[in-house]
Parts: sequence; C-alpha cells; structure tokens
Amino acid sequence: MTRRRGLKFNMFLCWCIGKAASQMEEFYLLPEQGKLYKYDCLAINVIVNNRAGSISSCDIPYTDDLDKFCSDYMALTQAASTSCESSFVDDAMVIGTSAMTATELDCIVNQYTDLFCNPMVMWGRYRKGWLRTTLPISFQFHHVQMDGGHAARFLEELQKAINSI
Repeated sequence: MTRRRGLKFNMFLCWCIGKAASQMEEFYLLPEQGKLYKYDCLAINVIVNNRAGSISSCDIPYTDDLDKFCSDYMALTQAASTSCESSFVDDAMVIGTSAMTATELDCIVNQYTDLFCNPMVMWGRYRKGWLRTTLPISFQFHHVQMDGGHAARFLEELQKAINSI
C-alpha cells in the first residue's frame, strides 16, 4: 500500500502506532517525578539522520488524518534533517520510535531512567519469507502507565491498524 500511494513505510508505521495508541487511555498518561500526568493529545517521536552526519529528534503531532500526518511528517523530518536541530511538541504525550532498518532484530532491551518514561516502539528490517513478509516489533512501556494486558491490546490494535489500510 505504501508503494502504491507513494508513502514512506516508516511514516506509515508511525501513523499506525499513533492510531492504535489513540484508542487507549493509558497512552495519554506519563509517569514522571512521582506523579502521573494526563495529556489531551499524542505525538510520535522519530529520529532523523541529519546533513551533519548526526541525528536529530523530531516530534510529529498525531492526527487520524493520514494525509495530514504524512504532510507534517515530511515537513518536520525534512526541517530536522536540513537544520540539524531537534523539534519537540511540549503539550502532547510523546510515543518514542526507533527504526533501525540497517539490521534485523527480534527485540531491543533498553534500560529506563527517570528521564525517559514514555512508551517506545522499535523495529529493524522487515523479513521476507516464502508466503509473507514480517516485521518484528519491540515495545517498551512504564508499568505505572500500563501492564502486560494493555501492552498486548496495543500490539493487537497496531496490527489491526496496519491491516485496515
């Protein structure tokens, strides 16, 4: 579908992550400094390779409108790439992503600190098989925010969002 519509795959996956997360109240909550903060909207964070050969962080406001999200994604990631500056959305709950498409992976283990309590979705290179293509996803979250049942529901909703297009 992304090839037919001329969309970037990583942009599409980020939109699907936002679509799945937007249906779950747990994704609007952020445990921080001993408190639980509730946000009204979501943003998806992406890491952008910039022209200086380094990386920049870029928050994309989530919207149900795929075309609007795509437009924002392209404009904001291009700006981060050329300016070599990170951009953040301060008034939204941010879901982190990391696309490590240069390698295949099954999971990523990342130690949480008090600085990063946001949920994080990561993936590597997709795998082509005889009859299907798969993309292993690694998902981390803070247990104050949600538990394993919520995480499983999110992954099911993510698969539904991907299948619905």
